[in-house]
Amino acid sequence: MSQANFWENQLQANKAVQELKLLKLAVENWQELSDKIKEIKELIEITRQEDSDLVNPIEKNLDDLLKEIDSLEFKSLLSSPFDKQSAILSINAGAGGTESCDWVGMLLRMYSRWAENKNYKIKITDMLPGEEAGIKNVTLFIEGAYAYGYLKSERGVHRLVRISPFDSNKRRHTSFASVDVIAEIEDDVELDLKESDLRVDVFCSSGPGGQSVNTTYSAVRITHIPTGIVVICQNERSQYQNKHVALKILRAKLYEKKLKEREEELKSQYGQKLKIEWGSQIRSYVLHPYNMVKDHRTDIETSNAQAVLDGEIDMFIEGFLKKEALQR
Repeated sequence: MSQANFWENQLQANKAVQELKLLKLAVENWQELSDKIKEIKELIEITRQEDSDLVNPIEKNLDDLLKEIDSLEFKSLLSSPFDKQSAILSINAGAGGTESCDWVGMLLRMYSRWAENKNYKIKITDMLPGEEAGIKNVTLFIEGAYAYGYLKSERGVHRLVRISPFDSNKRRHTSFASVDVIAEIEDDVELDLKESDLRVDVFCSSGPGGQSVNTTYSAVRITHIPTGIVVICQNERSQYQNKHVALKILRAKLYEKKLKEREEELKSQYGQKLKIEWGSQIRSYVLHPYNMVKDHRTDIETSNAQAVLDGEIDMFIEGFLKKEALQR
């Protein structure tokens, strides 16, 4: 980076800077834990030599240290080629009508809270409101190191059981929504993406009304004619920005398709598309007649459903990834 011509190639320079950030993060985390271990050892020696009130603080520091070590050890599981990348997450309503659209909104909030707690950046690129309430489907970028590595475990059907707020008779309803996650692909990854294979349509951004509705033709829909893949971006301020983001999503989808076609073994990593209905869920969120969230792949469960819906999903993510690592 100290070379005079470092910034002449912007693409390579940005890649080097990103790589440096990841390496620094790994080394700094390890160094920080190493320093804490030395401090605790010194405190233990002090308590051995003289009576001290340091026993309780040492025990607390040890508990915190073990949690940090466990977290760092877990990160070592994120070693697949694209685990360090940002994630493109899509949520789609399934069986359940308005209930499922509302469930998509709840999941969007859950993942947004989780991402905020991880200090990731969140950018919604496309959102289709439900006919009566909620959201039919939404796509968002979650930008930050290892976002995809964590969130790939969330791919699948999510089931909600609760008393419906839309039912005047207060009956229990079951709703479904599917979550799909793909890794953001860097620009230097080779893809045979020709302009002649793309159909680009522009239109006015949609919204719930009022100032939210864009009055200019800034929204962009790109159709990849050979595969039929369609991506939409309408939340950026200009047509150019929307097109840039849409192309990013398209590249990621095409690369995912390419990997699936080339290697059968990646089917297990990228998941099998399931019907968004009963019997295909990876996780159930029960809010009535009791509170429980259970992951059906690992049998990990908690009765604190509200905390999970507030973004505390690390127990499910880590449980799945640890199980997956053991099966390799």
